[in-house]
Formats: sequence, structure tokens, C-alpha cells
Amino acid sequence: MLAVTPRFVLDEDAPVAPSAIPADGAGDAALLDAYSTAVTRVVEDVGPAVVKLTVAGRDNRRAGTGSGVIISPDGLVLTNSHVAGGARAIRVATQDGRDLSARLMGDDPDTDLALVRVDDPALLPAAKLGSSKALKRGQLVVAIGNPLGFESTVTAGVISALGRSLRAQTGRLIDDVIQTDAALNPGNSGGPLVASSGEVIGINTAVIMGAQGICFAVAANTAEVVLGELIRHGHVRRAFLGIGAQQIALPRRLVAALGLTAASGAMIASVDPEGPAAKAGLREGDVLVHLDGMPVTGADDVIRLMVSARIGRPLEATYLRGGRIDYASVTPTERKR
Repeated sequence: MLAVTPRFVLDEDAPVAPSAIPADGAGDAALLDAYSTAVTRVVEDVGPAVVKLTVAGRDNRRAGTGSGVIISPDGLVLTNSHVAGGARAIRVATQDGRDLSARLMGDDPDTDLALVRVDDPALLPAAKLGSSKALKRGQLVVAIGNPLGFESTVTAGVISALGRSLRAQTGRLIDDVIQTDAALNPGNSGGPLVASSGEVIGINTAVIMGAQGICFAVAANTAEVVLGELIRHGHVRRAFLGIGAQQIALPRRLVAALGLTAASGAMIASVDPEGPAAKAGLREGDVLVHLDGMPVTGADDVIRLMVSARIGRPLEATYLRGGRIDYASVTPTERKR
């Protein structure tokens, strides 16, 4: 195929509106001013609520540092579990120079979130935790934190993608993760990702080492659920079935014959003899394909469904045994920490 290079010709006879010709780059300056104004407004509104955390671990390890964001004037600070989890002592440094004593109220390694309480009496500037539900790709976001020990550093970018899944250090998938190209570095962890409205829409959590501009934040809606659990219980309550499972592909003929919606399921590899699944009659080798009316395509789907709302509530489990569909009613208990 012949490649054709397009030619563009200026029609000299066509009238040009004077407003379409920026005078001395005034158009570019106005555009830059609008962008700068949005970023600086966010920094002025939210920056005072961003703090540096210095954490001493229970095992006498060397103190580590990270970022956090104050979410209530009485001293509640939201950060990452990998920053504050297991803390023996915490110091909170504010942007106005105060050095405050704090303690860990609770953490959730499964979502890499933690809640810290400032013990010293102080009235602190707080940021508003917004909703991450209506976010759009390409939306302007600002990250504030203390990367590599440089306090109160600001970077800006856009939302690159939504609905990502990120595997936590526990092995559990964190759902609804925000991907951004706002530059993050070690020390940014736990700091806020902020929309142009000034609302915190994510908590910065991870970068892809060796990649350029691929960074992640736990969505504000996830943080709001975890925050409520940590305040009420000191940990996040999750349901427990008492099984170990792995993803397994199902034969196409079996999928078609049984009218299944997915070509894979979660095969039960181990069963706690005292757990809810064993009491419901499930055993090793069974393949879960639906749980509580939701399709199950692998072990991650089972874990994702084990939220606190399902504790103590009977669930219908649809599973395959010997090439046939069967059903069981299983009532999850609360998972032990």
C-alpha cells in the first residue's frame, strides 16, 4: 500500500478572527494560569492537613517515615498500613512546625490503610474525604507528601485509569484502585491524592518500580469503609468460610451443559474441619461457581465477597462435584485476626 503524506494549505483568503490570534502568547499564559491556579488552590486548601509520620516499630527496628492526611480536627490521621502498621510509637510533624505524639488506632493490611490518633491536645487543619465514584480518566489530580524526606512536596498529573486491582502484601486484592501519573516516590506513601475540588479522592500507596508515571492510590470510597471499621472495632471485620481455594478452568462442554456464565471456578483445595464450609458439607475438590448469587471465577472472587455484612448470614453456595451442580447453605463466621 502506498503511503500518502497529507499536505496542509493555508487559505489566505479566509478571514481570521482577531480573538483567535493570541497576543504575545497571552493564550498560553491564560491556560497555564488556569492550571496553576487549580493546583495552587488545592495545595493551599489541603496542604496544611498533610503530615510527616516518623514511626518506631515494636521490634525495635529503625524508625521509618511516611506521609499521612488529617481527616478530623481532633487528630485522626489516615495513612498506609505499610507505613504505620505495627507501630510502637509515632511522631506527627505538621506543616506549621508542630511535633506531636500519636498512636496507632488500627490498621488493615488487606487494603494497606491505617488510622493514627494524635494524643497531644491540638486543633488541627483537616482535609475532606470525598467520593471516588464519579472520577474520570484524564481528570486533574494533585499528590502531596514527603517523598525521600523532602517535606510538603507537591506533584500534579491526571487519573490514568480507574478500577485497577492491586495485590496487597497479605496476598489479597485491593479493588477499585486509582492509577495516576502524578509522580510518587518512597515517603509519599499514605499521603493524599486530591481532586481539583480540594477533596481527597485517594490515599497514595504504591509505585511500579522501573516504570515511569505508573502510580496507585487506594480509592476514597474504600478508605471510607475501612475508616468506619477501624473507628468502631480497631480492625476491619471480614467473613470467614474456612477454605483454601485456587482458580481452575472448566471444560467447555461442562460449562455449556450446565449453563454456567464463566469458564472457571474456585476449586476448594483445603477445608478447615471446624469451619463454616465443612459444617455445610463442602469438601476438597468441590468447585465453587456461585456464592450468594454472585459468580465465582477464582479464589479472589471468594475473598472479595467476604465482607463484614456477610458475617452470620446464610449464603447459598453453588458448586460442582463429580460433574454435577449441587447447592449448600453456608453461614460465614468472623475471620480471626
